[in-house]
Amino acid sequence: MSGTALALATVTGCGNQQKAAALEYPVARTENVTDTYFGTEVADPYRWMENDTTAEVKAWVDAENKVTEDYLSRIPFREKLRQRFTVLSDYEKIGTPFKKHGKYYFFKNDGLQNQSVMYVKETLDGEAKMLLDPNTLSEDGTVALNSTTFSKDGRYMAYGISRSGSDWLEFSVIDLETGRQLDDHIQWAKLSPAVWCGNGFYYCAYDAPEKGKEFSNINEYQKVYYHTIGTPQSADRLVYENRDFPKRFYYPTVDSEERYLFITEEGYNVGSRLFMCDLRSGSNEFTEIASDDRYQYIYLETIGDELYFITNNGAPRYRIMKAKASAPLFAQWTEVVPETENVLEDVTFADDKMILTYMQDAASHAYLYTTDGRNLGEIDLPALGTAAFSGDRGDKEVFYSFTSFTVPATIYKYDLDSNTSELYLAPQTAFASDDYETRQVFYPSKDGTKIPMFIVHRKGLELNGSNPVLLYGYGGFNISYTPSFSVSRLPFLENGGIFALANLRGGGEYGEEWHLAGTKMNKQNVFDDFIAAAEYLIDENYTNPDKISILGGSNGGLLVGAVVNQRPDLFAVALPAVGVMDMLRYHRFTIGWNWASDYGTSEDSPEMFTYLRGYSPLHNIRNNGTEYPAILVTTADHDDRVVPAHSFKYAATLQASDTGDAPKLIRIDSKAGHGAGKPISKQIDEWTDTYSFAFYNLGMTME
Repeated sequence: MSGTALALATVTGCGNQQKAAALEYPVARTENVTDTYFGTEVADPYRWMENDTTAEVKAWVDAENKVTEDYLSRIPFREKLRQRFTVLSDYEKIGTPFKKHGKYYFFKNDGLQNQSVMYVKETLDGEAKMLLDPNTLSEDGTVALNSTTFSKDGRYMAYGISRSGSDWLEFSVIDLETGRQLDDHIQWAKLSPAVWCGNGFYYCAYDAPEKGKEFSNINEYQKVYYHTIGTPQSADRLVYENRDFPKRFYYPTVDSEERYLFITEEGYNVGSRLFMCDLRSGSNEFTEIASDDRYQYIYLETIGDELYFITNNGAPRYRIMKAKASAPLFAQWTEVVPETENVLEDVTFADDKMILTYMQDAASHAYLYTTDGRNLGEIDLPALGTAAFSGDRGDKEVFYSFTSFTVPATIYKYDLDSNTSELYLAPQTAFASDDYETRQVFYPSKDGTKIPMFIVHRKGLELNGSNPVLLYGYGGFNISYTPSFSVSRLPFLENGGIFALANLRGGGEYGEEWHLAGTKMNKQNVFDDFIAAAEYLIDENYTNPDKISILGGSNGGLLVGAVVNQRPDLFAVALPAVGVMDMLRYHRFTIGWNWASDYGTSEDSPEMFTYLRGYSPLHNIRNNGTEYPAILVTTADHDDRVVPAHSFKYAATLQASDTGDAPKLIRIDSKAGHGAGKPISKQIDEWTDTYSFAFYNLGMTME
């Protein structure tokens, strides 16, 4: 398996007519493998790539990376773009302070540190002392801090780390009085942080996976354990498991007084089930207090004998309810704050009040409430953007971060009594944010549904139909995309580009109805919404098909792969990242089975199989000379959420098909995963390659 890229030749012309001379791709072996679904045979010639630790797969990966690197190395402004990303990334970033046991904690990155460092202050204006520096845990910055939690007495902090971007977690413990790291060490945890109670903590873990299959084998039989400080993991007590449902997972929560343990079970439907154990009883008996897993039930807080929850049962856009701890069944819950026309996103308890953050047309609005549900007024936020609050019941001090597409996370201190905000920290960047504007439009999708879209560009932009566009979308899993600052997009804007974010169905921007409208047999709505976004930008004279690049990751990678197959004429560049590309087999790997509530599976019914096969990116690549856009697939060797085999098989099929002359490349990162915790050095490398490819194939240059 070898191959080399021929010289990168440029054809001078308009639009995206910079194309590679015929690329010689690595030869990927095919084999005669078929699956039968309800009487229909489906070939899977690259099945061998699913075993991604073999020497054969490694050789193919090395050969593909060589072709891609050769192509990218010939782009004349690649290093100039890397330098600009480096300059733009080099600013001090400080996270929202949070108060624990009278001390203030926060994360700070001096600029180009691979991982942010955790600091502590005795007083808000006092000297900051470093508590935990994840950069010391690996030479290359690929060990990331995932979570930190504190014991009730304030003596211990448990922290979780992930290695090389994997979803696997390891927990360790620091004695905050002495600064000493204890011997306690937990392995093979996943999905949930350590949850303190008494002299130890609860956590969720799987049995140790088969050696060599840590990042691909299906995850089954998750269990909840209790770890006592000073004991080995082998001595940890099994608290909860459900052997009847191997493909479900759990999130434990303990109230602040350590009276009740709540366990949320997910992994079957779009919602959850909620269990409760009275820790004072001395037993390990759980009561199922909410069982209809079409809906979400989220424990919030205990005040006296009353338990507070968020749920969308009876309220697609969520409401706050409460129940007596002595009568906790859902049927006994009463409403505190009813559903509104906007989506309730978050609740922060502070002093004796609640701060409710709502999403209105995909942007944050915040309100102050009493704990009995009385609205005390709206909290004025700086602009159209995203806010996240930090506070604790019984404590008046509240902070929040605010960000938009052109302004990085800025920290404010909020006064509960006066309902006013005071600027606490505003980062200084090399990006001239005042030179850019954001507008929100609502465009019709194929079925007439109005879809919101944010459009960001330099002020005074001429609508001449020839501006380069970066169109981003996701559309799934009830995940909402609100305004946020990302260095990765800035050089595109600085060089005359337009960034557009379409809030597609399948997300959570308008509650559960919006989510369900983009799931299972409604998934085509998501693709139609995205296609309509591109058509709107063309119709409104922002751009034309030769100037549109599309980007999406994970479920968004699936989106990009699907719409390229359906409308290859509409886009010049496609950038599917860590995408779910094989819709017939996705549920057979790691945690993939959990996505069935959004996608359905090929084993559900003949109708579901046919529907999935009808849009699966891998199975609908045209092989008839249809001109496809330039495509750069990105994935990573430690991605154990969407395993890299998805991208491997997709890229191999693209390269073996007749889809025109535009390049079809794949970039496979090493010691990296699905994206979380990626060190800044690797982020800059990936941005440089991704945007060099996009700039070049859109006919853009660096100023």
